[in-house]
Amino acid sequence: MKRLLELYKHWKGSEPANIQQIPGGGSNRTYFRLTDNEGQTVIGVIGTSRDEDHAFIYLTEHFSRRKLPVPTILAVSDDQLRYLQTDLGSMSLFDAIRGGREAGGRYTLKEQELLKRTIRELPNVQIRGARELDFSNCYPQAEFDQNSVLFDLNYFKYCFLKATELDFHELKLEADFRLLAKDLTNDAENPVPEVECFLYRDFQARNVMLDHDGNPWFIDYQGGRKGPYYYDLASFLWQASAKYPHKLRRELVYEYYNSLKNYTEVPPVRHFANRLSLFVLFRTLQVLGAYGFRGYFEQKKHFLESIPPAIQNLRELLASSTRFHYPYLMDILRQLTELPQYQQVEATAKRADGYKTTDLNPYKAHPQDGPATFSKYDAQGPLVVRVFSFSFGKGIPADESGNGGGYVFDCRSTHNPGRYEPYKKLTGLDEPVIRFLEDDGEILTFLDSVYKLADAHVRRYIQRGFTSLMFSFGCTGGQHRSVYSAQHLAEHIHEKFGIEVRICHREQNIRQTLEARQN
Repeated sequence: MKRLLELYKHWKGSEPANIQQIPGGGSNRTYFRLTDNEGQTVIGVIGTSRDEDHAFIYLTEHFSRRKLPVPTILAVSDDQLRYLQTDLGSMSLFDAIRGGREAGGRYTLKEQELLKRTIRELPNVQIRGARELDFSNCYPQAEFDQNSVLFDLNYFKYCFLKATELDFHELKLEADFRLLAKDLTNDAENPVPEVECFLYRDFQARNVMLDHDGNPWFIDYQGGRKGPYYYDLASFLWQASAKYPHKLRRELVYEYYNSLKNYTEVPPVRHFANRLSLFVLFRTLQVLGAYGFRGYFEQKKHFLESIPPAIQNLRELLASSTRFHYPYLMDILRQLTELPQYQQVEATAKRADGYKTTDLNPYKAHPQDGPATFSKYDAQGPLVVRVFSFSFGKGIPADESGNGGGYVFDCRSTHNPGRYEPYKKLTGLDEPVIRFLEDDGEILTFLDSVYKLADAHVRRYIQRGFTSLMFSFGCTGGQHRSVYSAQHLAEHIHEKFGIEVRICHREQNIRQTLEARQN
């Protein structure tokens, strides 16, 4: 600390008026906010690795010359173990989108816009940042290659796969690892020339700072190297804890793809999507290896909690395994996702947009569900469930099947967001209303009972070969509570049983069909 203060005094001409240590995330470096007598702040950094610090300092100075959104290096000690940089503030993208993450992936329009701004800026750093960059300054290596891929795959094998006690053939698995490593580092079928690219490597929401206008600034890229741009996109969008819904993830891939066109020639959409899926597979195995080491061996709770959503990402990805030509690896991964300790997340996982899919094509408008893996009670007959929302003032929906109706639930006992001005023009499909109802909690308790009743009834109807079942939710205006309840029951039934569910929000004139999954 003494030497950092000496560096500051030499640069500033006076000692700081205030020193505050700030969190450094998973880094070994120590960070301080140093404030002068006029309230101006800079960030002081004490590192433990000269090579790592040198990489960050070199990359930052290079990126600054290219006018990229990174901090400015203000002063560096002779041994490069201490340096000063501009203060980008305290608001990270990770903190800014906390609400959507904690709401299970229900991101507000403002949060979605922050994500889109960030993903649009990424190609700027990757492609323009690589121009005239001397990759020999990168740490710990200059380029993404087969050896680094194999290291990460074996890290997954020894730190995660072996810890599950799943039996596997070492040589067969190693053979597929080598094929995967070769494919990741050699894009032989790419119809466009390969472009030199800076691979950020640790591109995540925690490493993006936001200024007062919500513009992204990038930090912690000292582990970057030359490599394919797909890696960073996969790292960011398939981060297990982010819980990005499929629709939002697809939109972000679309934003990235179109932004990339501004900096380089891009491959066709199909080729891009197939390559991206390959890196999603690799990145998923890579993070499971890290979670296994930090969770199973170091017993760190945060990493243990991250394993189930990462397994869910893997489970969904395997639904598109026809893209992957590693038969033994695919078989082992399917066995992994079927282990009893990971089944709870499979039974309860729910997408915020009502879909469960692995389609990575950013231009595909209608995602298709993967195989029916959620329940042993998958549809055996042509049961179709219809779910309505309505206003009691306009009468209960008529039964068109001739079977007599079904269930009618009264939502009016729960807290009504329609009483408050900010929600009067919104519906139960809009994020602010969803947040209101879920934060209040009454609607969740109400639906818990509905789910239990509906599950038993749907299961029995399937077993008996019935073809029609109807659920209706009424409230005062058919706008908020009934719409929320109907939508969530419909998605719950569709995910659990894989049958066709038709949704009708009568008073909102909205209809939607969740198609039956194909066995």
